[in-house]
Amino acid sequence: MNRRIKQRIFFTLFRILGALILGILLWILGFIIYHGAGVISWEFLTAAPEEGMSAGGIFPAIVGTLCLVVGSMAFATPFGIMSAIYMNEYAGNGWIVKFIRVMTNNLSGIPSIVFGLFGMSLFVNTLHFGDSIIAGSLTLGLLILPLIIRTTEEALKAIPDSYRTGSYALGASKLQTIRRVVLPMAFPNIITGLILSIGRVSGETAPILFTVAAYFLPKLPSGIFDQVMALPYHLYVIATSGTDVEASRPIAYGTALVLIAIVLIMNLLATALRRYFGGKVKTN
Repeated sequence: MNRRIKQRIFFTLFRILGALILGILLWILGFIIYHGAGVISWEFLTAAPEEGMSAGGIFPAIVGTLCLVVGSMAFATPFGIMSAIYMNEYAGNGWIVKFIRVMTNNLSGIPSIVFGLFGMSLFVNTLHFGDSIIAGSLTLGLLILPLIIRTTEEALKAIPDSYRTGSYALGASKLQTIRRVVLPMAFPNIITGLILSIGRVSGETAPILFTVAAYFLPKLPSGIFDQVMALPYHLYVIATSGTDVEASRPIAYGTALVLIAIVLIMNLLATALRRYFGGKVKTN
């Protein structure tokens, strides 16, 4: 068997696998849309839940999910980016960096429920934040921190050293080089890690179960120390523990569809931002 035949066989196999994955994705989306589209209405999106969540809308859960996404990203993004800058631009290849990378990889493999237990122990009980938005956001921020660090570090490594050398030759300091040369060029790829982080935060249930999520709270939060409802936990409860599971099942599919739509909208916005900054880097 010559090389060209092998290449065709493997390319055909890859196309089949790609089509299979795409088909599974479309089947899942079609299943959720088919069962949940009939529930979606303006009242469903803007009203509070009623009758033990078997009626009404999911507006408090939408607001709670957005609060947790914004809070966790506000905490994890600066810490993750600064950690990656330190490891790639300042620390070199010593044992400290190797140790940090090993620990980061270990953290990324820890189940999310362990983060939830840690967040409950530290933020809820020890720091006395209680079940609150800040406790849930910090827990989710720790969950996605390894992902942001690794993706940012890879984005920084992709920048050729010749750009750094040229900046130094023009008299720029290391900080100026990082701020004006390296980060702008790496920013489009950094956003990729942020997109993945948003998607993971939006769908996590275990960490918020221990730190912030409320079973039934038909009102909006007034501060960062309030409990909130969240779409993933709301979906879990009405699908398994509602007063009438069969009657509330359409609401569960509608909630799942809204959650997917929110994640899709956030990803599209982040992708547009990535293309915008990528275009600016190319033109400059």
